Amino acid sequence: MINPIDFTLHIDKYLIDFIQVYGIGVYVILFLVIFLETGLVITPFLPGDSLIFAAGAFAANGSLNVILLFIILCFAAIIGDSLNYWIGNYFGEKVLESKKLIKKEYVERTQEFYEKQGGKAIALGRFIPIIRTFVPFVAGIGKMKYKKFLYYNVLGGIVWVALFLFGGYFFGGLSAVKDHFTLVILAIIFISIIPVLYEVIKGFRKKKRLSRFNNIPKLPS
Repeated sequence: MINPIDFTLHIDKYLIDFIQVYGIGVYVILFLVIFLETGLVITPFLPGDSLIFAAGAFAANGSLNVILLFIILCFAAIIGDSLNYWIGNYFGEKVLESKKLIKKEYVERTQEFYEKQGGKAIALGRFIPIIRTFVPFVAGIGKMKYKKFLYYNVLGGIVWVALFLFGGYFFGGLSAVKDHFTLVILAIIFISIIPVLYEVIKGFRKKKRLSRFNNIPKLPS
């Protein structure tokens, strides 16, 4: 079984192997990874940004077709989010009650993000790991109108895929990127999680302030 962390860090090596072994079947693999990463709340650990960037880089050297990739990955992202929405819509409350399949803190962070951004959270959440997987799920739980959800889903999915795929296509072939591909992937992952780290630190500080406030001795009445 492939280790998700090793797969993410050495995604270029895995893609080479997949292309050599499966040929055009690699398009199916890429579709499934993006579909599962966006479509199921139990698989937020799968690579998203880095995988799309790496696929773009391989398309630049002729190993993959960038237009076909764009179409396939857009469909994977859009269909995945739609599945996630309907799972949240029909089974969200039961999933949350189980407390085993997903971490409650992930959902709480996503709910805060969703409340702040409204419908835009569907599109903006695409660029934040973990949040990306849980936003459509939370939208489903909140019974957001599907027509409105689909609009932001399609918009966010196309922009997300285009940014990282064509970013890899145009910059992945540079010698500096090829020679330090693992570092580039790590940089993409780090930049992607900055908003998550910010929210975590912000939440920690808020809890710390509340804790100090609650520990202040009350004056006798």
